[in-house]
Amino acid sequence: MTAYFIRRFLLILPTLVGATMAVYFIVRMAPGGPVEAMMRQAMALNAKSSQRDAGGSLSEEQKEQLLVHFKFDKPYLIGYLMWLGALPSEESRQVIKFDEGKMDGRCTLKRLLPRAEWKPNNAYEVIEATVYENGEVRDMNGKLLPEWKARLEWKKLRFVVFRPEFNGLLQGNLGISTRYNDPVGGMMLERMPVSIFYGLISFVLTYIVCIPLGVVKAIKHRSFLDNASSILIFIGYAVPGFVLGSILVVYLAARMGWFPTGGFTSENFADMSFMQKVWDLVHHGVLPLVCYMVGSFAFITMLMKNNLMDNLASDYVRTAVAKGASFRLAVVGHALRNSLIPIATTLGGIVTIFVAGSILVERVFDINGFGMLSFQAVLDRDVPLMMGILTIDVFLIMLGNILSDYLVACMDPRIRFE
Repeated sequence: MTAYFIRRFLLILPTLVGATMAVYFIVRMAPGGPVEAMMRQAMALNAKSSQRDAGGSLSEEQKEQLLVHFKFDKPYLIGYLMWLGALPSEESRQVIKFDEGKMDGRCTLKRLLPRAEWKPNNAYEVIEATVYENGEVRDMNGKLLPEWKARLEWKKLRFVVFRPEFNGLLQGNLGISTRYNDPVGGMMLERMPVSIFYGLISFVLTYIVCIPLGVVKAIKHRSFLDNASSILIFIGYAVPGFVLGSILVVYLAARMGWFPTGGFTSENFADMSFMQKVWDLVHHGVLPLVCYMVGSFAFITMLMKNNLMDNLASDYVRTAVAKGASFRLAVVGHALRNSLIPIATTLGGIVTIFVAGSILVERVFDINGFGMLSFQAVLDRDVPLMMGILTIDVFLIMLGNILSDYLVACMDPRIRFE
């Protein structure tokens, strides 16, 4: 079984590469995108500043700068490998033009220093250098600068000078958001507390309530309690979470004033005491949690009930009762453990609480969670943010599947992954 899980962990990387590559290619091929969005913004600014330029567009150099900034000037595969960090990207890129008769030129190179070397008024190292025909970059004293490279583009009569640097996913860098101009990793970490709060609480409450309820429904099958609870469960399952959220916001929050109409916390949350913060989180979280859990109640409850009823009808349970075991012992000691095996397959979902979130529920309650971050990234065609969210989603889903297999193997000794 150890070899099986080792193979599963080794498959995470190729699966992650395949999923992210497919999405990257689709995003690159789809019309629109961050480059087109910035071009439209520039055209709108030109139209406001001068009516004569209202129908104008960006120059070819400006378009090229945008493509280079988003690494869209490279072929699809090369751009993806740069994002992955398997190929070096061109950092600190600049263009130096030359005349046909003289294929060299002077340039000013700027390199961002490590944070420990930053000065109060400067964070860059500036070097005056010369680029030669053979692609070498040397300083004014003739010393070779090996970390800088130059690429000759003869048709355009220019050199492209850059620092090749591996700076992608494999190096722990998810890129900079094109919409917010912030690091993607920091943006996702900022939304993590919201996802963990709602995801973990809804996950725990669902299993604490649904497993005992499923056991009671199986034992009291076709009783008034079973029928009444089934009606309520399936009514809740049939109502979408965002529809229920809209009703709760209108009646319990807006009209009755029992709960806040939206937000994760109050505006003065930072000035509250510890107990006031706890109450504020609970007060804001009740309605969204109801909407998050309403859909999963029916699935877990009926899964528990149906599996327990199947096991209660099995020969080994009847044999245990015939040998003198009480019905309670037969249920708790024999049938319940086997009935929990299918439930264990869903426990791997606990890993995905870090990126859990319903887009519509978060929009109804004005919660800045992971769902809204994903939705906004798609609307803005924010490629680095979309790729970062996808990477974390795929990794956690695969990790959850492996955890589910492990839990099933622990609960059922008959299962061995060989």
